[in-house]
Amino acid sequence: MPNEVLLTTVVGSYPQPEWLIDRKALGNRLPPRVRAQELWRIPAEFLDEAQNDATVVAIRDMAAAGMDIISDGEQRRESYSNYFANSLEGVDLNNPGTALDRTGRPNPVPRVAGPIRRVRPQAVEDVKFLRSHTDRSIKITLPGPFTMTQQAQNDHYADDEAMAMDYAVAVNQEIKDLFAAGADVVQLDEPYMQARPEKAKLFAVKAINKALEGVQGTTAVHMCFGYAAAVGHDKPNGYSFLSELTGTTVQQISIEAAQPKLDLAVLKELPNQTIILGVLDLNDPKAETADQVAERIRVALKYVAPERLMPAPDCGMKYLPRELAFRKLQALVEGAAIVRSELVR
Repeated sequence: MPNEVLLTTVVGSYPQPEWLIDRKALGNRLPPRVRAQELWRIPAEFLDEAQNDATVVAIRDMAAAGMDIISDGEQRRESYSNYFANSLEGVDLNNPGTALDRTGRPNPVPRVAGPIRRVRPQAVEDVKFLRSHTDRSIKITLPGPFTMTQQAQNDHYADDEAMAMDYAVAVNQEIKDLFAAGADVVQLDEPYMQARPEKAKLFAVKAINKALEGVQGTTAVHMCFGYAAAVGHDKPNGYSFLSELTGTTVQQISIEAAQPKLDLAVLKELPNQTIILGVLDLNDPKAETADQVAERIRVALKYVAPERLMPAPDCGMKYLPRELAFRKLQALVEGAAIVRSELVR
């Protein structure tokens, strides 16, 4: 890897092409928790090939922007969570349930009607495909066990904690296979720890540690305040669940900071893990300048050593126009380079 400090990383998703998915329909609804195959523009018999082609486009964009750590852009997913959550045994795919979204609106969700079990790998082939198309460090993402419990209707378990522990076992099995397939980083997406902190304080750390039990490889947990496309400007400027993550065995913590103008003094509450810091505001319809990104990084360095800081977008870039997402990543890379050069003077 060319740079040893301030490595740039994506969070997960990258815009899917208009020819692949109906982006207008995607943006006009809540992020799908159950499968939403009607969003795909490509007939089923050609969809795998089309998703592979879109993945190559995303890989090339991220590499061309200069990112150190890239993903597959989640091109095969209708949302960050439903791809894995609906692959598990115990979920009644024909009779979905209902749960409140983090915005407070009801949304169809997986209905858990039996024991949650992972019966097959879900993203292993995705990692192998990504690894075969780049020599850069690669990240793959999974929904975390706490968030999946909050995005499900529980019609089987005595309580959510019991359900979360079985989700954690399934995630653990998938993580181990993803590292074996060539992943450099596996990230758990856990936005509902922020959305429902009181429940998170009961068992989220326990569930994450169960999901990471025996895992050999670099792991991350991502928390945010929700997609800018879904919640707009209405974001708090502080986390209601963050310092608790010091109790997890995860090595990297990914947080949104640019759009909510987070007071970065909060980083002092995370003294050991690497911080993946959001320095791209995904609600801003203009690309940041390299100087803007550099200044956001400089502020963070007041609280975190450069060896523990990785600049990133606030969240996944799924809902952005592709051209804008690319220019934002370019600014991210250029801004990190500016600060990196200052550190060696």
